[in-house]
Amino acid sequence: MHIAIMITVVLLPILGGILIPMLPFHNRKQMLIYIEALVLVNSALIIAMLLDEPEEAFVLFRFTGDLRVSFHLDGLGRIFAAMAAVLWPLAVLYSFEYMKHEGHEATFFMFYVITYGITLGVAMADNILTMYFFFEMMSLVTLPLIMHTQTREAVLASRSYLYYMIGGAAFAFIGMIFILAYGTTSTFVPGGVLDPAKIGDKTNMMLFVYVLCFLGFSVKTAVWPFSSWLPRAGVAPTPVTALLHAVAVVNTGAFAAMRVTYYSFGTELLRGTWAQNVVMVLVIFTIVYGCSRALKETHLKRRLAWSTVSNLSYILFGVVLMTPLGLAGALCHMLFHSFMKICSFFCAGAVMYKTGRSYVHELDGLGRRMPKVFVIFTISGMALMGVPGLAGFVSKWQLAQAAVASENPLAWVGVGALLISALLTAIYMLTISVRAFFPGKDFDYSKVADAEDPNWLMLLPLTVFVLVIVLFGLHPQPFIRALQEVASVMTVS
Repeated sequence: MHIAIMITVVLLPILGGILIPMLPFHNRKQMLIYIEALVLVNSALIIAMLLDEPEEAFVLFRFTGDLRVSFHLDGLGRIFAAMAAVLWPLAVLYSFEYMKHEGHEATFFMFYVITYGITLGVAMADNILTMYFFFEMMSLVTLPLIMHTQTREAVLASRSYLYYMIGGAAFAFIGMIFILAYGTTSTFVPGGVLDPAKIGDKTNMMLFVYVLCFLGFSVKTAVWPFSSWLPRAGVAPTPVTALLHAVAVVNTGAFAAMRVTYYSFGTELLRGTWAQNVVMVLVIFTIVYGCSRALKETHLKRRLAWSTVSNLSYILFGVVLMTPLGLAGALCHMLFHSFMKICSFFCAGAVMYKTGRSYVHELDGLGRRMPKVFVIFTISGMALMGVPGLAGFVSKWQLAQAAVASENPLAWVGVGALLISALLTAIYMLTISVRAFFPGKDFDYSKVADAEDPNWLMLLPLTVFVLVIVLFGLHPQPFIRALQEVASVMTVS
């Protein structure tokens, strides 16, 4: 029964999504009910599966020998699957209102729902081949979402996205081939699968391959110098960019980086080597680079996109510390950042939907007309800054503690990057809120007379997200203990 649920949660959104343009819905309401019911049922199945975790792996296809497409739910996969199960139904609900006037809804929701199944395929991948297969499927099914508006800007953004993803796929494929050639199995095993007898005197070659593989999967996390595609993808409708930045694409990259580092190559081979230093330098640079670009950016969604570039490298920083505490910190920030960033993007989308305004300088005075949206946006911004009592502070503190405990001198530079990033984040996020609530004594409020908070379809997800952000900030210990338990089981100290 558990095995049946495991394959169902992957295939149900894919097959159910494909049917959306084909089913004879009599009106839009019927289509929306079908979509929300499909996503809710799938999330309920995931929760049921998480409560009684299946121990066996399910083989979907077997090619030859150890090469197979198979699923298994371990601690790391449980976290990713749970995150998707909570975020997706709320994101779909929000998109019902946002996409009302965007056109081609059936096609949009087809790919939007299919992406849910693909994300779960990555989460529950039992081996490197399965993860790679669904990882690349993610690029294919999200491409039409980025190109949805069919404008020249959207087409160019899609082309850039495709080029970067193809390049990343090539690097990741090289890593996969070497893992299959020099490993004892393709299955993910805590501590890694490489065979020292096969590696022999080729350690430096394997370290070079690790760097290539890490960068290949990290293209989706927009690590420098592969960052520019993410802000460009902001031309997509906000429900797309929010999920791109919170779960579907960027976190699959971070998740894959965790898998290859801790489950395939193994930290015993990597810790203290030049390969660790190379990836750590790139990650630390990206943290500061992303924040600096966000500070310069005047377009609201692109500013948030550059913020995502920085925050994704927070996650990767925890990964490349290559310690149990580092991985726990990475998981913590992956989870908490997902809620903070989807909340911020949905607030930005609500503003754009209700007012048509896209630039920071156009937001003056809107706080008085859209108080609910901007209060929620301000709380999510403060969380991203790392204000105590909110989720962002907890995850950043976990990462800083892990960096200090790692006794890696380069990690101290990373702590400095986290502090610089917190300062820059405070500036580029609070600037928006200050302009919205305090436009100046002489501001003419008649300029924003037509603005108002959106309806419940948008406000309900925003309210849930901000409550979760506060919950994570005030009562983080149960979540931290769970993440540390996962990290301690799957790593070699």
